[in-house]
Amino acid sequence: MQAIVKWAIARESRTVCVANVHMLMEAHWNPEFATVVRNADVVTPDGMPLVWMMRLMGARSQDRVAGMDILQELCQLAQAKNLSVYFLGSHTEILSRMRKRLDQEFPKLKIAAMEPLPFRPLTEAEDAALNQKINASGAGLVFVSLGCPKQEKWMAQHKGKIQAVMIGLGGVFPVYAGIHKRAPRIVRELGFEWLYRWIQEPRRLWGRYMTTIPPFMWLAIKQILSSNRATEVLVDSTGD
Repeated sequence: MQAIVKWAIARESRTVCVANVHMLMEAHWNPEFATVVRNADVVTPDGMPLVWMMRLMGARSQDRVAGMDILQELCQLAQAKNLSVYFLGSHTEILSRMRKRLDQEFPKLKIAAMEPLPFRPLTEAEDAALNQKINASGAGLVFVSLGCPKQEKWMAQHKGKIQAVMIGLGGVFPVYAGIHKRAPRIVRELGFEWLYRWIQEPRRLWGRYMTTIPPFMWLAIKQILSSNRATEVLVDSTGD
């Protein structure tokens, strides 16, 4: 968080991806998208399955860095540093509800703008105007909610054009707005937040979960077994 704020104060053009199983599988299946994620300045593990996987692969102290926690922590730091923030994407109703909660929790936070985007691609002129508007606002942080993988691709396309740290927060906006509920801490720590979300949005999430969770589990098991075999070979070759 401190590194992101440092970049934001300097108005550096950076990208932050908040990765879950869905994003990881999108990157696995799509080499172009994998490059987008790999070239991000920061990629955080949002979701306990990724945290567990990283710990098993050697990052023993890795903790979860979730989108909601990033949003609230950065708003707190931005308020303290007099740093302006920009909210981009989602819907007008959601942004309006977010504004009310932000005003309550972070009364001194400088909000440059809260702007939805049309579902269609922007024209070249519209895109240039948006870039100019964001840069002219003085915002050092741009929270982007366009959904994965659209928001990550958008941030990559605008790196070098928008002089701010762009952070893809996907489904965080409606949760912060109170449209959806965040899973209790114990549910999150046990790794069942996906189930909690699925119960709230079964139609939207059923297809995604069925196409991403089983292959993730299969690939994770393969990688762990492969890593264990490699370790055994290394130990045997050294004679230890």
